[in-house]
Amino acid sequence: MCIKKDLGEQFCNMALSEFEIKRMEKLVGSFVERRRPEVRLRGQVDLGFRVTGQSFEIYEIRPLWDDPSKIIETSLAKATWVKSRKIWKLFWMRSDLKWHVHTPCPTAASLEEALEVIERDAYGCFFG
Repeated sequence: MCIKKDLGEQFCNMALSEFEIKRMEKLVGSFVERRRPEVRLRGQVDLGFRVTGQSFEIYEIRPLWDDPSKIIETSLAKATWVKSRKIWKLFWMRSDLKWHVHTPCPTAASLEEALEVIERDAYGCFFG
């Protein structure tokens, strides 16, 4: 089963239903909105998120240090739903620019639990 989404993307054999994707967008969107800096600072640093298939990614948005006309995104956290195991796998972006399993807490039983682990950030992996 393939479902066409916006921007011509296709998701085949989706692990999450459209309802679950909308729920993920709402919960992650609320999480990001709570963590965003004051409005006056958002031109210098901000947070965003994207949902792709059964994953979401949270990233930082800021101007390039030596060319403020260019905006860069720095990935911070990612979680992916694993349908076969009914868990969320948590990842963080290391300095090698590759996703690594968040070893202190590699999985979460629910989306809310995954967001709670990211919020606590007990080891400074996600937000420093």
